[in-house]
Amino acid sequence: MCFFYIFATKKVQFKDIIGHEKIKENLIRSAKQGRISHAQLFAGPSGVGTLAFALAYAQYLNCENPKDEDSCGECKSCKKISKLIHPDLHFIFPVVKTKKITNPTSVDFIDKWRKFVLSSTFHSYSKWLEFLETEKSQASIYTQETKEIIKIINLKTFEAKYKILIIFMPEMMNTSTANKLLKAIEEPPENTVFLLVSENEEVILKTIFSRTQLVKFHRLNNDEVQHYLNVEHPEINHDILTDVSALAEGDIMKAEEFLRDLSDDNSFWSENFNLFKNFILTAYRVDIKNMSQIVNNLASLGKEQQKFFLKYCLRMFRESFILHQSEDGELIHLTNREKDFSQKLSKIIHQSNIFALYEIFNKAYYEIIRNASAKILFTDLLFKTLKLLKIQKVKK
Repeated sequence: MCFFYIFATKKVQFKDIIGHEKIKENLIRSAKQGRISHAQLFAGPSGVGTLAFALAYAQYLNCENPKDEDSCGECKSCKKISKLIHPDLHFIFPVVKTKKITNPTSVDFIDKWRKFVLSSTFHSYSKWLEFLETEKSQASIYTQETKEIIKIINLKTFEAKYKILIIFMPEMMNTSTANKLLKAIEEPPENTVFLLVSENEEVILKTIFSRTQLVKFHRLNNDEVQHYLNVEHPEINHDILTDVSALAEGDIMKAEEFLRDLSDDNSFWSENFNLFKNFILTAYRVDIKNMSQIVNNLASLGKEQQKFFLKYCLRMFRESFILHQSEDGELIHLTNREKDFSQKLSKIIHQSNIFALYEIFNKAYYEIIRNASAKILFTDLLFKTLKLLKIQKVKK
């Protein structure tokens, strides 16, 4: 099992989640005033605690003795929700097909889901796939999940004031499932609260998006990330944690992965650096002999690895551009190995091509999400990168 999941079981109270103080205040205030939207969308990047917030909010709504700033954590309802076993707390999440389960629903994976959620305060779609040990498969919320949604919305509350349905990654729903959810949101059952937790709200069905109250989460700042790392890893040198906090770009899970990278030269991050370096050098040198191998290597990766590679490329382009434009070293968030390569890369990443490079790599990322042919996509991306790297810098 991945190192990320060996932490002790986490609590699901607001006080245990770092950052986003304004969101905490707003959620608690609305609950106290009885202004609870029946459908809310918690949207934000991975590694900032959106799912944990949904759970903490669910616990607060059904707490028998809510405090001014948090749930009590001690009542019967809080204890059951903290273990994810409350009869009025339900989950829908992406699942994968297996040899034994050809028509999977969330119910088939609920035990694994509980272990995954309780293993950390921070979650993501890619980490869920890693936990399932199916990184090369793409999980979805399939059509057969509609029966479970109908069953849940027709249930009466057993013990609590509110029946709460948390839907993780609603953007992974197919159209049929999304339409069924839409009907439920349009005609909400009494005392039912839908909490949708998304990493990319822009690809959610527009009709669903428009009928939810958006709660927008932003990346954590460096100080917040470092505070978390100081608490979780007091054994690690303070200067190292400071560097990692800057590199993490507000993503706690990314910070954890960077820490692993410090002692593992063959880690996922190192592999992406090597892939990026080879991709750029092949494009810049117009190395026809190596092009086919590069494309085949990228096409053979799992979908989540391909998406991560493209995100990594975007980060390296951004940092290399800043490195070339700025003399302030504090603005640069690179490891020593990355910085050495970026010193050279910064000479060919400039205002004449940076925006075009960003555009084609962003487009490639979303085409991967939409199941584009990886071989065709990376071949096209390689040739477009080749042309853009050859653009001469505009003289001042």
